[in-house]
Amino acid sequence: MTFTPSHMNDSTYNGWANYETWNAALWLGNDEGLYSIAKEFTFYSDLIPTLKEVCGIRTPDGVRWEDSTINSDEMDEMLAELS
Repeated sequence: MTFTPSHMNDSTYNGWANYETWNAALWLGNDEGLYSIAKEFTFYSDLIPTLKEVCGIRTPDGVRWEDSTINSDEMDEMLAELS
């Protein structure tokens, strides 16, 4: 019998849907300027144009703000918790 720790079956990235979602959320939650902007929004899709205007099309780590793999439901939940 082989034991597989439960975290080995976890397909998330640090509790987020994937690396791209985690990376975008990390920047919004930990950069004071981006945090101030993000807490004014309810939906991540509405925030993207402002992020692109302020930061360009990518996070400082190179993930596109509108990457198709970013889980918008998780991002919307995070935004709800900011305000």
